[in-house]
Amino acid sequence: MTTSDEPDQEPIAPQLVRPYVITNGRSLLSDHEFSLITLVTAAEDIPRTGNLDPEKRRLLELCSGGYLSVAEIVGHSQLPVGVVKILLSDLTEEGYIFTRAPIPAAKLVDRHILEEVLNGLQARFG
Repeated sequence: MTTSDEPDQEPIAPQLVRPYVITNGRSLLSDHEFSLITLVTAAEDIPRTGNLDPEKRRLLELCSGGYLSVAEIVGHSQLPVGVVKILLSDLTEEGYIFTRAPIPAAKLVDRHILEEVLNGLQARFG
């Protein structure tokens, strides 16, 4: 019973769908490992998206702007990492998206070689 001094309090219901509902209870297979830095983009000629789940459709919209890393997709979608990886795996198998390994970091040049080049340039041009 509430009095006029107390506002009506409604129970706070979580607005989160359980991850196993989104993924239909599946887990990520080992042959479709997505690291957080794997780059993902939508295919140029996307098949019809009418039969996609809302979560998959949202991921496809995110990827349509160009390459995004899995970490960026997780941040924008606000879904758990495991769920995003499973959905991305499904979208890859269905031909909606493509993945690419990240560009490796450039190798550092040996400092000794750079010093020799600098010394040679200074000797030649003063």
